[in-house]
Amino acid sequence: MEEEKQHDILEEGEIGTTVEEEEEEEQEKSNPINGASTESIFDAHPWPVFRFDIPPRRTYHFAQQFRGGSNPQNFLKSVKWSPDGSAFLTSSDDQSLRLFYLPEDAYFNTGKLEECQISQDSYSSALTVNEAEMVYDYCWYPYMSMLDPTTCVFVSTTRDHPIHLWDTISGELRGTYRAYDAMDEITAALSVSFNTCGAKLFAGYDKHIRVFDVHRPGRDFEQYSLAKVDAGSLGIASSIAFSPTYSGMLAVGSYSQTTALYAETNMELLYVLHGQMGGVTQVQFSKDGNYLYTGGRKDPYILCWDIRNTVGVLYKLYRSSESTNQRISFDIEPSGRHLGTGGQDGIVQIYDLQSGEWVSGFQAASDTVNCFSFHPSVPLAATSSGNRRFIMPGNVEDSYSLSDDENCASIWMFSGSREVEDELAKRE
Repeated sequence: MEEEKQHDILEEGEIGTTVEEEEEEEQEKSNPINGASTESIFDAHPWPVFRFDIPPRRTYHFAQQFRGGSNPQNFLKSVKWSPDGSAFLTSSDDQSLRLFYLPEDAYFNTGKLEECQISQDSYSSALTVNEAEMVYDYCWYPYMSMLDPTTCVFVSTTRDHPIHLWDTISGELRGTYRAYDAMDEITAALSVSFNTCGAKLFAGYDKHIRVFDVHRPGRDFEQYSLAKVDAGSLGIASSIAFSPTYSGMLAVGSYSQTTALYAETNMELLYVLHGQMGGVTQVQFSKDGNYLYTGGRKDPYILCWDIRNTVGVLYKLYRSSESTNQRISFDIEPSGRHLGTGGQDGIVQIYDLQSGEWVSGFQAASDTVNCFSFHPSVPLAATSSGNRRFIMPGNVEDSYSLSDDENCASIWMFSGSREVEDELAKRE
């Protein structure tokens, strides 16, 4: 890799190839990574197929490594796959972000993976990033690929600290993005998201959105107010999502129970959506960009909005979250047909987005499943579970006793088209 590329994140379409670079690229593809070529790992599975009529199998499990140290009651808050599917990040209450790489068996022997034992961890994290304060939010660089180490980064935002840009290869801090208030003191972002092309970093604050140039870490940013006279104050920007169709539209959820849609170029307010029973904790566009899904704190329904006609809610998807203050995250499968969400009952619910009807569900943990995430290229999904437990006087020992499927992260394998083809081949 050339020296000039080692500390820069390349914009979409910025990489130009020469004859020498093409020869080098072909040579890199032929080099084995753990016995498999990089081309076959990342290009052989362009579109995963999920079968939800068959219960998934837990293939990898992680719990013990989250329970050591000074915080035995540590619990997970969320899990997010990298855009290329080679790894996933977890966030936990001990102010740490852990990176796990997906074994090659998950790509080439998906249908042959056995149910794992939950009494011990499947393997250890490859990298642990320890933040100084509570982690508010984090996200991957949208064009992250293991084939280009310069893109292997993610950002995180924590209480009373600037936004950090971390290198997933070395674990080093690659840059910081700092916002200051009227007293010239650092103010922390509550939510972060790269725009669709990956050139800008949008950060949500109290009544403001600040936009940083990804290639210029520091204190330079553009600031936009969310307090509109005609719409009322939108409060703290708790979640940001961009339309995947490059339409230049973004959605901002706030703790004031509203979601606003803006034009990315000038942050012009387009719509304000009302209807969430609690503060909005997540917003996500459908794959075609025509629909928006929003979820709130202590709100048992995920709302579906048609952004072409925002008069009312299209339909509601139920999940068990009425009595927990936790942020419960949902996800849409890569094909865009189904949505999966956890709940405080430990059950993952799957819904058909074309009809809004319930499809299936499975028990993923004994406590709250606070995050569910589909893998981008193979029929796998990740869950994280856990909740804060309070020690009662005279019952200290029992309070520290956790089962193997509490405060844990798991990788689930769904049956896909490959398993169906293998089964038909056996019958023939």
